[in-house]
Amino acid sequence: MTSFSATLTQMAVLFLLIAIGYILAKSGLVPEDSEKTLSKLENNIFLPALVLSTFIGNFTVSKLSSMGKLVLISIALQAIILPLAVFFSRTLAKDRYTRNIYLYSLCFANFGFMGNAVVKALFPQIFTEYTVFTLFMWTMIYLWAIPFLLMGDGTEKISFKGAVKNLLNPMFFCVIIGMIVGITGIPVPTFVTNLVDTLSDCMSPIAMLLTGMCIARFNLKEILSVKSVYIVTAIRLFLFPALFIVLAKFIPMSETARICAFCAISMPLGLNTVVIPAGYGRDTRIASGMALVSHLLSCLTIPIMFALMDFIMKL
Repeated sequence: MTSFSATLTQMAVLFLLIAIGYILAKSGLVPEDSEKTLSKLENNIFLPALVLSTFIGNFTVSKLSSMGKLVLISIALQAIILPLAVFFSRTLAKDRYTRNIYLYSLCFANFGFMGNAVVKALFPQIFTEYTVFTLFMWTMIYLWAIPFLLMGDGTEKISFKGAVKNLLNPMFFCVIIGMIVGITGIPVPTFVTNLVDTLSDCMSPIAMLLTGMCIARFNLKEILSVKSVYIVTAIRLFLFPALFIVLAKFIPMSETARICAFCAISMPLGLNTVVIPAGYGRDTRIASGMALVSHLLSCLTIPIMFALMDFIMKL
């Protein structure tokens, strides 16, 4: 019950931030391109700053021994989810473009913006481990999911060089810099660390405001009329977390690894399926519905599934 209350309280705060972003955009109190601006700030400044701050302070020799296991568990988790995602996406959609949207949504939850916010609020002591855990998923997103599933209409081919270029982003470079500084103990001026910490504190609230603003641009009546929206949301928020809880009960893993994996898998559907196809003039109706429904429901499902995991682990 303690876990449920703590998680529900944090999700309530995040939901209110989403609501504020929604009201700001819907009422016209912010410019129409605010989402684009905030998204660039998140991806290029705030999230990289959070990653850099975390790695500088926590990527030490004493913690490295557990990192390899986290990566292996992350790879194993994706190896289980991927075939299930392929099966469900092919079952729910006939055309390739829609299947790609479903496939991306089922393979990758919003473990970035939402996941980082939840972990930073509830489990700040393991944020470094969570960042390492999600590195493999980020690699899959930049090398495969975005270029081959979301860019274009599902038939266009992206070169390997172009895919690698997507990987070389600010967060990736901050991971590398943070690793080097953290493990070598290179002294960093206080004003620099204070600046990085201040920027990193902006990540979670800005991410939630951004989510609300994106949802405000959707045609609610139109996007909520698609039945598959609710099916994919249910698979992402209920089936996959429940499956992981069962596996975690019988497969030995540390508490840190279990929390990292569960946080990554229980988050709502991501916004990349809306933002990226929109930039190429593709239909975002279904993706918009999934983003809206899953983010609203996650305010309840996340604390419920956390409480369920705690209960099952104690049996």
